[in-house]
Amino acid sequence: MALLCKRIAKIHIFLVFFLTFSDKYGFLRGVTSLGINYGQVGNNLPQPEKVLDLMSSLKLTKARIYDTNPQVLTAFANSNVELIVTVENQMLAVLMDPQQAFQWVSSHIKPYFPATRITGIAVGNEVFTDSDTTLLAYLVPAIVSIHGALAQLGLDSYIHVSTPNSLAVLTESFPPSAGSFKTEVSGIMSQYLQFLSSTKAPFWINAYPYFAYKDKPDEVPLDYVLFNPNSGMIDPHTNLHYDNMLYAQVDAVIFAIARMGFDGIEVRVSETGWPSKGDADEVGAMVDNAAAYNKNIMRRQFKNEGTPARPNMRLEIYLFALFNENMKPGPSSERNYGLFQPDCTMVYNVGISALSSPSSTSSASISLTSSATKVTNVESLVYLKFMIFLTFLVFMRRAYRAIV
Repeated sequence: MALLCKRIAKIHIFLVFFLTFSDKYGFLRGVTSLGINYGQVGNNLPQPEKVLDLMSSLKLTKARIYDTNPQVLTAFANSNVELIVTVENQMLAVLMDPQQAFQWVSSHIKPYFPATRITGIAVGNEVFTDSDTTLLAYLVPAIVSIHGALAQLGLDSYIHVSTPNSLAVLTESFPPSAGSFKTEVSGIMSQYLQFLSSTKAPFWINAYPYFAYKDKPDEVPLDYVLFNPNSGMIDPHTNLHYDNMLYAQVDAVIFAIARMGFDGIEVRVSETGWPSKGDADEVGAMVDNAAAYNKNIMRRQFKNEGTPARPNMRLEIYLFALFNENMKPGPSSERNYGLFQPDCTMVYNVGISALSSPSSTSSASISLTSSATKVTNVESLVYLKFMIFLTFLVFMRRAYRAIV
């Protein structure tokens, strides 16, 4: 009997190890959710509760908002959606002060956490390239103060602090290995990178291949920016092959960071997207291109792809945006980046199919693979479970024989 117990214990350890290993390395795990930017610059947008219903039906579990709207934070409580919240640029000067930062975190973050799964704080937006250059001096002190406040409240291990950057922060981005930051921001950039390195927070980049195509449609191949099949380009210094511009832009940031003497900082895409409509001079802003760009990104995310410079590190991407926002200033394209209209109908189909069900008015799921692939995945999982069960039976049979 003692021998049987030992054998069963070994089987138990084996199964626990196998399942843990499988989960960790993705054998039993699907794609990590695509992120989505949930902007609110509109007067006809649905209530946050309805937005949560939409996101839940689409199985989207990561979102970024551009403030700390208490209605959103309250509505998203007890859901499985991870939120990145934002400190508005005009607040940076105030939050340099550690006491003010502590007060802000105590009133804007702590009351909602952990019921609302706040995982990151974006301090400002595109501050390094903002037309108000005075903001830059406030950025790192505000970031440090907010992180310090989180640490005081015991939240720093759950919530990272960073800031989204425009690609214009680079002085060189092509080829990717030539990536470098503008010299005028290098001093503060170094301080910022030191903070990211010490806290293990990611570098966020807003990257839009659309703008490169719009500005030079005769020079930039459309298929290359849309992730469509194309010959791509090879970086002459690294020999790395790029079949799309977004990955090249991300790698340019990675090389720029390395050129500053930092290595291992994760780069994530805080915004990317394609407008479905634009003014007459906004070349490429159309439904077909928007659908192709976003659909192809979703397919790449399903594969848990990394960039050529970091092929084994999945690139985290937040699409811009969930809704068309009718009050955004600027050209028509600014109001037409959404996957959905304010009434929650699709602007275009990127593989999101709505299925009616008796329990709700509508539910939806993101379909990134063909039916054949889905069947193959299910068959593989069934086969894997069968093999685990078969292994268990073999162990049990041997254990039984050992004691009889």
